[in-house]
Amino acid sequence: MRSRTVASAATAGLVALALAACGGTTQTGDTGNANAPTTALQTKAGGAGGDVGVFTWWAAGSEKQGLDALIKLFQEKYPNNKFVNLAVAGGAGSNAKAKLASDLQNNQPPDSFQGHAGAELMDYIDKGQIEPVNDVINALGGDKVFPKDLLDRLTVDGNIYSVPSNIHRANVVWANVAVLKKAGINEVPKDIKGWIADMDKVKASGVDTPLAVSGTWTQVQLFETVLIADLGAEAYSGLFDGKTAWDSDGVKQAVADYKKLLSYANTASDGDDWPVAIDLVISGKAAYNVMGDWALAQFNEKGKKQDQDWTWFPTPGTDGVFDFLADSFTLPKGAKNPGGAKDWLMLIGSAEGQKAFNLAKGSIPARTDIPASDFPPYQQAAMKSFKDDTIVSSIAHGAAVSLAWNADISTAISKFYVSKNETQLVSDLVAAQKKNAG
Repeated sequence: MRSRTVASAATAGLVALALAACGGTTQTGDTGNANAPTTALQTKAGGAGGDVGVFTWWAAGSEKQGLDALIKLFQEKYPNNKFVNLAVAGGAGSNAKAKLASDLQNNQPPDSFQGHAGAELMDYIDKGQIEPVNDVINALGGDKVFPKDLLDRLTVDGNIYSVPSNIHRANVVWANVAVLKKAGINEVPKDIKGWIADMDKVKASGVDTPLAVSGTWTQVQLFETVLIADLGAEAYSGLFDGKTAWDSDGVKQAVADYKKLLSYANTASDGDDWPVAIDLVISGKAAYNVMGDWALAQFNEKGKKQDQDWTWFPTPGTDGVFDFLADSFTLPKGAKNPGGAKDWLMLIGSAEGQKAFNLAKGSIPARTDIPASDFPPYQQAAMKSFKDDTIVSSIAHGAAVSLAWNADISTAISKFYVSKNETQLVSDLVAAQKKNAG
């Protein structure tokens, strides 16, 4: 099946994404794909005109700050257009994707919608719901400004189907400095076992819930980082191309470790979004939370300072690994204002747009021609990690698996949160793989 092949290739090709460290200048170019259409992008000064409806899940909090920065630029660059914010609340898009699926099925697409780069896009491509955007990528500079292997991950049968706006890292632990100091923790644990030992110290110091979690998708993200820690990057990536069995000893160990970690966590409802967990760390009610680097903006919003109030480190056991995801934007088939949509895509992919957006959101640019010195310390470290470390694909954020596979994994994780049945979780994960990739 084509979607399965693309998902496997996406995972395998991530190592070469470290080319993102190479610099360049913004210019018109091509994607490097001989099969890609070469039609030049036709644009109108000031924008195509009319309403431009853009669908995202950046509806509140620090994520909205990044969107707001883009909206401001869009209105300045394209005054003929009127931006229509179609954001739907729900971290990682759990609510938004359900609404989007309904709109697309009923032939009521937005002019552009957010989608995670990688395997997730195959669902829309296979259904014929999004159009190629090769002309936009070419006009932005192609592989002269975007890592070629990133573009390859967005390419199917010679066409590129979305414009990447950023790169995020998912395997990040955010920690409260004062809580760790009170617990006598002065070093970063090397593995999950060491992290569990530190959680015992935190609990002994008087913090009842050392680890903060939120709804199901955040639990999937936590679980995937434990899989990376216990399996290693190569075996973890093998989960998606059949080289690693979902009932292997390494997966079983990860399930056991994940269960132990949950014993240190707060009680979360499925509807809790990620800021809830980060705020527990900020307030000192929890020591740790595993979250993508969009969390950076939440600390900034609350006026908290790196190394003074909070610190970060890769999930123990994943040092040297970059758990990758990227937001990107599409051109839906049947969009009412495709010209306005392409104006939006041009802004999303521009150096100015990516700098403004990523400074606000905590991620790093997908473009390679924006200096690291323009960003604060955490993002500079993320840029270096993306250059130097082994890159793997996120499950929770659509880089490694399709929407359907992700949904089945999420259902399994949600069941496990209640049952804590290790055997059943492994069985459910095996069934999800067989159903979606077997």
